Amino acid sequence: MNHMIELTAADGCHFPVYQAQPADPVKGAVVVLQEIFGINAHIRAVTDGFAAQGYLALAPSTFQRVKQGVELGYTPDEIAAGAALKAQVEGLPAPGVLTDIQATIDHAARAVPSGKVAVVGYCWGGLLTWRAACLLDHIAAAVTYYGGGMTQPAEIARAPKVPVLAHFARQDASIPLEGVEAFRLAHPEVEMHLYDASHGFNCDHRAAYNAQAADLARQRTLEFIRKNML
Repeated sequence: MNHMIELTAADGCHFPVYQAQPADPVKGAVVVLQEIFGINAHIRAVTDGFAAQGYLALAPSTFQRVKQGVELGYTPDEIAAGAALKAQVEGLPAPGVLTDIQATIDHAARAVPSGKVAVVGYCWGGLLTWRAACLLDHIAAAVTYYGGGMTQPAEIARAPKVPVLAHFARQDASIPLEGVEAFRLAHPEVEMHLYDASHGFNCDHRAAYNAQAADLARQRTLEFIRKNML
């Protein structure tokens, strides 16, 4: 059954998590980190998709510390609202929302027999996934999709503690290819793929959706997770 649960971070913050339960046998767990639009229909569908592949899948609200119950669409006004909320979360004192992500990872690790957890994030969630791979514990693998901000010098300077797969898009106006190349040169250990697509190509709720790129990235993601959970 797929439903909302509530978890508590180390500092006492309570936050909601969308949880999708797989059929047995359970391969492991996947923590899904949202875009700037909250735990909306798209992120719930993505989470359900990982559960259908045999993973306990959990999507924590990474906006809870600044606003509750966020569920946005993709109109210009909603994009602006999501960007403003992201800025508020990014402005929290460190470690900020990473505390909630760690609590979700820890919960997932306890809930599956293997104890193995992958983190997969999209857009802002891709950036948070990169930070999780570098700073958090109990992660077996991390997958980023067009992680906004990942190619900035301060983020490139981080070092991942776990295997990372990064998906970028050649026509992504928000992530210049110069930054992608700088990231690639600094992190040869990261498996990286470029797609002939735009930012948000995985989201079938947006005009930028590219089915071919999304399907290929999903195949690569599932294989990457599988091999790092062996």
